[in-house]
Amino acid sequence: MRRLALIFGLVLILCSCNKQSPTTLTVGTISGPESTLVEKAKEIAQKKYGLQIKIIEFNDYNLPNEALQDGSIDVNIYQHLPYLQTAMKMHHYPFEVIGRTFVYPMAIYSEKYKKISKLRPRATIAIPNDPSNEGRALLLLQNAGLITLKKHLTNTLADIKSNPDHYQFKELDAAQLPRTLADVDAAVINTTFALPAGLRPSKDGLYVENKHSPYANLIVIRKDSIKKPQLQQFVLAMNSSAVKLQAKKLFGDAAIPAW
Repeated sequence: MRRLALIFGLVLILCSCNKQSPTTLTVGTISGPESTLVEKAKEIAQKKYGLQIKIIEFNDYNLPNEALQDGSIDVNIYQHLPYLQTAMKMHHYPFEVIGRTFVYPMAIYSEKYKKISKLRPRATIAIPNDPSNEGRALLLLQNAGLITLKKHLTNTLADIKSNPDHYQFKELDAAQLPRTLADVDAAVINTTFALPAGLRPSKDGLYVENKHSPYANLIVIRKDSIKKPQLQQFVLAMNSSAVKLQAKKLFGDAAIPAW
């Protein structure tokens, strides 16, 4: 009888050790510079709120949502709203957004014009040819007052409602856009490809996405998470001045706080 009680006690101890404390959070992100910002938030969360943070880095953009769905992680930070909406529609993920981090802004660049208002009628504008970035570029052109669209997100050229100055659009691979600036009147370029080409959004962009962009990276959790109070504390850590300063060091003006 004593032997059975001892075994039962050991099982209880092992179960309690394997069960994570509510103050332990597992955060999923994509490998790269932005994971450094999560590391800084980890320091703040541990120091200010007593949270123990484990960071898991992924190299596949599908995996952080799959891991969140199966409970391998408590929260992920890597996707913008259009990407999340598409994933939730396809896979019926029961997710919710609890915070925003940074916008890595897309901008309109030109070697021929210094102001967006000077762009001539029938000018040629190069835009990315992949669906996600093309929709983002067209939304930016609408916000700049150059065109109007039928829908808010996930637009294609067929969704242009009005184009009063008859701009001509040239669809190209996003990575090629910086090299085409000399051959077009303007180009809409992601920060990912603008920075290596020596283009700075605030300095060189004729029109730049702002903090209200739907393309800000999001902090996403499961709706049924039992750790919401701790996750809200982690949001405060991600939105702290220390993380903002770290982003400034890493990205300069190419990371806009979106909270």
